Amino acid sequence: MIADDPYAAVTPTRAMTLTSDDIVAGEEKPLLFRDPAIGGENLSPQLRWSEFPSGTKSFALTCYDPDAPTGTGFVHWAVANIPLEITELARGQGFDHRTMPKGSLTIPNDYRLRRYVGANPPPGSGRHRYVFIIHAVDVERLDIDPELTPVVLGFNLHFHTLARGVLSAWVDSDTGK
Repeated sequence: MIADDPYAAVTPTRAMTLTSDDIVAGEEKPLLFRDPAIGGENLSPQLRWSEFPSGTKSFALTCYDPDAPTGTGFVHWAVANIPLEITELARGQGFDHRTMPKGSLTIPNDYRLRRYVGANPPPGSGRHRYVFIIHAVDVERLDIDPELTPVVLGFNLHFHTLARGVLSAWVDSDTGK
């Protein structure tokens, strides 16, 4: 099981590598990648992935806060159908679904926005992990309604994921760090 992988218990799979020039695994998420309400800029971090298995035909990406006080967590970003030749996203590329790679599908997040939304844990809710997950997918296109939720994407990924890479950073709600 990959640490911080919310899919692992339901869909165990092999690991692949997900790295960032902007976020260090297991450390505090920099302010730049948080919500403007707490001094951030809502920029998505630079992300790069590798070591995916042969048979991979596309990728999906999610950013999830499993510590949100909802009982189900909170999805900050969900993108399907990232073409196979794309193995990196630039800083800020997730700010708008129109800046994502051609052919990809940004699903509305839990705010119902088609974009990355930065961290902003509610006061008093403790430390939150922000988990970026790249999925190696066995089909070029997941046939999902673009208006549906990240849960529907997760359901489809259950049947089509060959490998996953996880990168997690945190923000403390009480200190703003």
